[in-house]
Amino acid sequence: MPKSKRNRVVHMTQVAKKTREHKDKLFENIREAVPNYQHVFIISVENMRNTHIQQVRQELSDSRIFLGKTTLMARALGKTPEEAIVDNIDKLAPHMQGTVGLLLTNRDPEAVLTYLASLNFADFARAGTVASRGFAVPAGHVMSTGGEVPAEHDVPMGHTIEPELRRLGMPTRMVRGKIVIGEEDGSGEGYTVCREGETLDSRQTRLLKLFSVCLSEFAVHVRAYWSAATGEVTEVEPEAGADAADGMQE
Repeated sequence: MPKSKRNRVVHMTQVAKKTREHKDKLFENIREAVPNYQHVFIISVENMRNTHIQQVRQELSDSRIFLGKTTLMARALGKTPEEAIVDNIDKLAPHMQGTVGLLLTNRDPEAVLTYLASLNFADFARAGTVASRGFAVPAGHVMSTGGEVPAEHDVPMGHTIEPELRRLGMPTRMVRGKIVIGEEDGSGEGYTVCREGETLDSRQTRLLKLFSVCLSEFAVHVRAYWSAATGEVTEVEPEAGADAADGMQE
């Protein structure tokens, strides 16, 4: 009997791969845009989040930001004097390593550097992130922030969350309508969610989010920038952001 097509599952979360046309368009857009700007910055984004990068785009609305395949963007700028789209921009090639992007602007470089250095968006960690600090839930009644703030400023974790906490590995139980680890009086062992320097898995990141603990920080680092007036490249942070998150798109 032929297989029914009525109940076919369509996955709406699939992300289409970048086509050749998209790559060619990015290449051409960069080559068309560069001559219109006085400065080209090589940037790297730490803990990439679309919401935060969109805010940066809005703040720098008179500029252009390109995020894509590093080798393609390097080719668009030109890796040698013969290939360079404008004079000496090929000097940026040594800084086009790892996951980086381009910021094209007519703003004063010092103003741009000051703005980017001021960015400080705390966010929840994703799986694969290295914990910047440890986090443990103390024994006793489980509070909403897991002991991050004094008890008098905290509230007990909602009882409806208890099954999920147990599913995620926490040794919790219900006592008179409240979630407890160890003993009610605070004796016994608490629960360590993560330790500093540990690579987080999805279970740990979910627990951190349940307790509203942010261990990631969105930041934009500048490797170097080229200026049209002098044709020179100024090195800023050659090593910063070398391990920035993948998946950046224009």
